[in-house]
Amino acid sequence: MNRAKLVPETVTVHIPFRVVKRGGRKEMQLPEGAAQPRRTDSTLVKALARAFRWKRMLESGDFVSISDLADQEGIAFTYMARILRLTLLAPDIVEVILDGKQVPEMTLARLLEPFPMEWGGQGAAFELDSAGS
Repeated sequence: MNRAKLVPETVTVHIPFRVVKRGGRKEMQLPEGAAQPRRTDSTLVKALARAFRWKRMLESGDFVSISDLADQEGIAFTYMARILRLTLLAPDIVEVILDGKQVPEMTLARLLEPFPMEWGGQGAAFELDSAGS
């Protein structure tokens, strides 16, 4: 018996997904109910790390103002001030981002928009409840 005749020449596999933009790049999104792998958004994590690092540097007293720190780091003052606002995020939101469990709409651009300063209102503003946390 010839084994090659038992295997078809072409195999077609259908995988349901859609392509969405997230953080400036394209990403595959699985259908509802499919197990979503955890993937941290490196852009968000890097921005959080910078924000908390700059906050520590300012609190250390080595820099008199955000302007001085921005000059030292070679960063525009306005950018640094917007990134520093990320230190005002509720700890549970920071944890969701670090665990890669944020909703796809939670991008750096979205986080840099005005958000409630009180932690209780941030969950609703960033759709944290729909993130499965």
